[in-house]
Amino acid sequence: MSSYPVSNRELSWIEFNARVLSEALNHSTPLMERLNFLSIVSSNFDEFFMIRVASLKTAIRQKEHSFDATGIDPEILLSDISDRVRQIMDQQYRCFTAELLPALAKEGIEIVAPPKWNASEKHYLNGYFMDKVFPLITPLRIESDAFPSVGNLQIHCGFELETESGAKNWAVAQVPRSANRFVALPKPAAGQPSSQRYALLDDIIMSFAPSLFPGHKVLGSLAFKVIRDADSGVDEETPGDFLMAMEEVLAGRQNSTPICLLASGNEPSILHVLQKGLGLGDIDTYNLNGPINLGSFYEFIMNEEQLQKPALQKAHLVNKPWSPISLSEFNASSIWDEIDRGDKLIHVPYESFDQIRDFIDQAADDPSVLAIKMTLYRTSGDSPIVRALIRAARNRKQVAVIVELKARFDEERNIGWASTLEQAGAIVTYGVARLKVHAKAALVIRRTKNGSIRKYLHLSTGNYNEKTARLYSDLSILTANEDLCNEASLFFNMLTGYSTIQSFNLLAVAPFDLKKRLIMLIEREVQRSSSESPGLIMAKMNALADPGIIEALYNASRAGVRILLNVRGVCTLLPGVPGISETIEVRSVLGRYLEHSRMLYLRNGGMEEMYLSSADWLPRNLERRVELMFPVLDEKLLKICKNILQTYFNATEHAYRMCPDGKWEPVTPKPGEKPISAQEMLYKRVKRLKEAAEMPQEQLKVRRRFRTE
Repeated sequence: MSSYPVSNRELSWIEFNARVLSEALNHSTPLMERLNFLSIVSSNFDEFFMIRVASLKTAIRQKEHSFDATGIDPEILLSDISDRVRQIMDQQYRCFTAELLPALAKEGIEIVAPPKWNASEKHYLNGYFMDKVFPLITPLRIESDAFPSVGNLQIHCGFELETESGAKNWAVAQVPRSANRFVALPKPAAGQPSSQRYALLDDIIMSFAPSLFPGHKVLGSLAFKVIRDADSGVDEETPGDFLMAMEEVLAGRQNSTPICLLASGNEPSILHVLQKGLGLGDIDTYNLNGPINLGSFYEFIMNEEQLQKPALQKAHLVNKPWSPISLSEFNASSIWDEIDRGDKLIHVPYESFDQIRDFIDQAADDPSVLAIKMTLYRTSGDSPIVRALIRAARNRKQVAVIVELKARFDEERNIGWASTLEQAGAIVTYGVARLKVHAKAALVIRRTKNGSIRKYLHLSTGNYNEKTARLYSDLSILTANEDLCNEASLFFNMLTGYSTIQSFNLLAVAPFDLKKRLIMLIEREVQRSSSESPGLIMAKMNALADPGIIEALYNASRAGVRILLNVRGVCTLLPGVPGISETIEVRSVLGRYLEHSRMLYLRNGGMEEMYLSSADWLPRNLERRVELMFPVLDEKLLKICKNILQTYFNATEHAYRMCPDGKWEPVTPKPGEKPISAQEMLYKRVKRLKEAAEMPQEQLKVRRRFRTE
């Protein structure tokens, strides 16, 4: 148990999901964006149960007496989790059923429950069921000694049946994944309102279930979903093919230990049978007041075909689009010349990911490029980055790629890319034994015109994934700094060969020295702080729960260092506690983009330093993953990063403040002040950079003089 105050990580994560829900409850948010936040709440809970609650249940089975630094008993924690999750889910579904469904109906899309189907719709759906659904369904009986296979996260229907003799039976049927969940009902007659009505496939199956069970009466039905343990990984001590072992883990995930049961429908007898067959209790069962998988509603309605319907006016349903901006400095014919002129900072999604893709594309096609070395953690299904690497390998360049096969939920995709890269002639390694390679780096080795070797480096806080780069806020640098490039070269040798652990001057590498470097930087800020010039630490990350880092921050606060933390998700540090963390402030910013960048600023007695990193301040990142932290060496870029950080702490919209008791409250503008959205301000900053770059120099000088005066 910790000797200083901290909150529980699991409960802190749930409060993050409560903040996401707050964005959905905000009536000033466009309708489809509210639905998106509701869908995020559902998908977040799916992963939370698969990973965090699965780990907690393992601790209960192993009879552990304490789960974390708070000293809480695992069974008490499971009860607390269950209670708080129910509260959030109740709010989520009240919003969906009482607010969003009626609002969607006004916009021309109605999701119609069976009691509201009219006679002609019932007749149509009966024919639809028999023709297109019935052949796809495989009913499975539930026997007292054998529960049928129910895959992870798949929607199923459960049935209570009665034979002609009065005997009770139970059965399940999976909702076909190959069929559209949303079935369009017949168009209304001429002169009637033109809204499009839809029925859910799970409702259709339950409504026409008697056809599935001849000789039985259907007494009741409900839709349900099982969430299973996805926390297990491959045993890396086992000899044999690592790829094959990972494939076995993926296959086993569909039928791993059940963790919780989500159900829609008030049928106690069916729930009891499902609980018994799955080995789950009331604490593990969540009965939803609405349909399962809200994420599918957002995906369906945002389908381009739906948005183009005359009944829908897209503009007011979604946020005003912000198109990613390509700065003119990246439009030169040679990206190498541009990087040689100075380091480049790229801030996605405000700036275009194409700038990063062009770096790899030009490296693949440039005859002067000799080698490309790169880490791949998460990529898209049709990744242009991987295609460029394949092309480079076929162009007879040396391509060395560290593919992380243990990137959870992307394992199957990464296995496929690894095999394809190997077939193209690339050197592929599968991370490091027992450590996930979470660092994001790409090194290009190029021969210059005079025959010398020049290195170019990309370092990032985010993945090489052009799809998430439109949704995640991340920072990266492109540099030809010789010292950084040389250290990166040694870093890649550490990952692929037998190089001894290196101690770098510029890079910090987890699990070797990153945590130690962070604590050293925090302690140095204490040493260089005085009453006349107090120290200042500003940091941004996804999560903060490492005990050693928290203790160092508390010590710095007691010494008078001002500490501003922007933590998107989990934060077990408690700010503003008298005598412990009085100078610490914790904020959390949400919005249209997922905040993903990790940043660290230190005043350092006036010699300011800025670092970017792939690592959150969690034990797993600092002790059980390969991560990179790298400095922003260019003074101009350091100032830009500092401005970005300060923008988050100035936000009064989509922003939350953590209280000393661990609860969160919204940050609101002072009376008479206009709300400040951090993400909007950051997009406007990039737009101004674009405009300034394209403005004639004389006009730019006039504008600068006008602003000064």
